[in-house]
Amino acid sequence: MSDSTDSTPGTAVHFGAGNIGRGFVGLLLHEAGYEVVFSDVNAELINELAAADSYVVHEVGTGARDHEVTRFRALNSSADPAAVVQAVATADIVTCAVGPNVLRYIAPAIAEGLAARDAALPKLAVLACENAINATDRLEEFIVAALPGGASDPSLAKAIFANTAVDRIVPAQAPGQGLDVTVETYFEWAIDRTPFEGAEPQIPGVHWVDGLEASIERKLFTVNTGHATTAYFGFAAGAEKISDAIALPEVHAAVEAVLAETSALLIAKHELDPAEHAKYVAAILTRFENASLPDTVTRVGRQPLRKLSRDERFVSPGAAIAESGTEPTALLDAMGAALKFDVTDDEQSVELQAMLADTSLDDETVATTITGLDAGHPLVAPFAARVAAARA
Repeated sequence: MSDSTDSTPGTAVHFGAGNIGRGFVGLLLHEAGYEVVFSDVNAELINELAAADSYVVHEVGTGARDHEVTRFRALNSSADPAAVVQAVATADIVTCAVGPNVLRYIAPAIAEGLAARDAALPKLAVLACENAINATDRLEEFIVAALPGGASDPSLAKAIFANTAVDRIVPAQAPGQGLDVTVETYFEWAIDRTPFEGAEPQIPGVHWVDGLEASIERKLFTVNTGHATTAYFGFAAGAEKISDAIALPEVHAAVEAVLAETSALLIAKHELDPAEHAKYVAAILTRFENASLPDTVTRVGRQPLRKLSRDERFVSPGAAIAESGTEPTALLDAMGAALKFDVTDDEQSVELQAMLADTSLDDETVATTITGLDAGHPLVAPFAARVAAARA
């Protein structure tokens, strides 16, 4: 087991006590020496955390280790919002892994915490650790909206907002595992250092970069695009696990075709070294093939409407490629596969299937509603054709 010492640079408040929160962000903050305060609305999970002295993060893969996490607290943000506000007001760092759609709901507590924060304290580092482009910017917008003075509120001067890119596969956990979390050995947490002006927090394992767009898009358009593509084609093929899906020749070929399109975009846009990027893509495919990760196509494919939205893993690169005059056929085929993701216990899947079944909506309307693109965008017509095929 690995563990940090009892010395600590302060407190980190982390919104989202789920598997990613405990098994990735919370672990790294703990190993950096912070006391981690988990905030969540899940009463059962918070009560379990509050009653525990420790939990273990189990790695699987090459060089796997177990990490014991101690020195944490747990707060129910629904039952005791004042305690969460107070924790934010005195923290050194605030992070979150709640999903992009939940950022608006945690922003008011952070805004209140900033308002209550002593101006003499060091600035609070606010880092949204989500699978979305510039998620911290989104969170900041919600915080600004929640402050009485809006963008001119003096409380904003008490914080530093920095975008991040995170990457670690944390699959659905085995029943009876409790608070322990199983994760892959590989991880990447990149943070834009420029807002800190040389005073960034010391977090071992973090990769500090000058500007984050290339890191975010490389990860989002490779890991997330590839993972979701594997899930949607794997679901259509009847595979249960991601490792089973990527082992199917037709799924592997579809994923490779998608990543060839996103790779060409990334190399041209960010001037990446083609050979180094090819190694990165190969490493990502190897991660998907890891049979030790019990990850399922239904977990990875969940929330298809979000994954098909404007700034996400399919439409963002697909739109950029289409705007350059090339039709991203492989990406469009993956988007078409996503339309067939029919899982009754996934709310967005149910909503998607209802939209496809609604005969009052024509194919173009469905395509623009899902993607958020204008009707005249060059990606809309070919995606509308995939909508028509899914409805047939």
